[in-house]
Amino acid sequence: MRALLLILCISMSFIPAFASHTQNSQSSGPVLYDKSLALQRYLKEGIPNSPTTMTFVGKDILVLERYTGLVRLVRDGQLVPEPVLDVSVAKDGERGMLGITSVDNDVYVYYTAAEFDAGRAIENRIFKYTWNGEKLVDPVLLKTLPSDNFYHNGGAMTHWNGQVYAVIGDNGNYGHLQNNDEDWKDDTSVILRIDPPGPYYAIGIRNSFGLAFDPLTGNLWDTENGPDEYDEINLVPDKFNSGWMKIMGPTDNQTRIDLLPKYKDYAYNNPEFSWFRTVGPTAIEFGTPEIGQADKIFTLDCNTGNLYRFTLNSQRDGFVFETPQLQDLVLNIDDPADEIIAGTGFGCATDIERGPDGFLYILSLSQGALYRIVPAAMAEQPAPQGTPDNLPIQYVIVISAILAAGAGAAVILKGRLKKKSA
Repeated sequence: MRALLLILCISMSFIPAFASHTQNSQSSGPVLYDKSLALQRYLKEGIPNSPTTMTFVGKDILVLERYTGLVRLVRDGQLVPEPVLDVSVAKDGERGMLGITSVDNDVYVYYTAAEFDAGRAIENRIFKYTWNGEKLVDPVLLKTLPSDNFYHNGGAMTHWNGQVYAVIGDNGNYGHLQNNDEDWKDDTSVILRIDPPGPYYAIGIRNSFGLAFDPLTGNLWDTENGPDEYDEINLVPDKFNSGWMKIMGPTDNQTRIDLLPKYKDYAYNNPEFSWFRTVGPTAIEFGTPEIGQADKIFTLDCNTGNLYRFTLNSQRDGFVFETPQLQDLVLNIDDPADEIIAGTGFGCATDIERGPDGFLYILSLSQGALYRIVPAAMAEQPAPQGTPDNLPIQYVIVISAILAAGAGAAVILKGRLKKKSA
């Protein structure tokens, strides 16, 4: 009996304390300014090697490590130790593991291929994989893209109505797709239809780290990085010309627009919003009813650590502002920005995604952290203690062993009591 009790105690000592991944208290780090919302650190541990982007497959989250060529799995609020994919990537400049999206169990990964990790860049590649619940398998190469230069490789991906899209920047090119009368490389400065393949969705893009479809209208939006001035948020219709290298930011000069070289029937439109002083906008995503933000668009940046929030108009094709200085759709130097800054302290944050729970998830590349935005009322509730449906498998195995040991001890004890009474 003593031996069985010792086994039971030893088994209990190997169970880690169940630390809820919805814990809301933070001594430092990002903050939200909207008191109706709360920020939670979804993972206690960090994600190493500069995580860039993520995608949900069911309740699982797949996260790219930029520098290692690894795809990591976040399951039940924990980072699984073993990667689900390992490829060789270049890591200089803006190269590496750059984009990921998923449609059901099909997962699309965009990365800069190399002969070995941190080796010489070969090209950007987009593969389609099958998620079998534990690994990414059955790779199919869908597209190769230039990576002649270490900058403006893009990589953001998204999907809508069965169509998968990806964006690449100019990658140092100076041709028709950059609104110049010269013949340079194709597949640069464009939003591409990847699966199924098709004509360019948009051209004239300097560089972008953010694509998102409006879940109500099906309209595509992007963020775009400017050079020394004018970052942008764009509503992107099919056959959109974003204007680079001739126009960045808004213009009321029709002559400048008319002088854009005509690339087929692609047409220019002014951005829906611009930052005159560049902030390096990255991911873009739509708010959700679950957090009371269905009429909002959120975006992040890499320069200031801010989380921005914009209010959509009733047609959901532009923004409305209460601040008079923002009604020209530009944040100029010295303009007040309180209306659009929803939070800060996220470092260089590079992805924001809607989860299946209706909450927003934010990935910080510089902090290696994954956060979640929830209603404040939810954060005030006691942290959930887990159920058999969401406990990680290692907990289930250990607890099952303990229960079995306890049952065995009860049987032996019962037998000894029978002998004693006899």
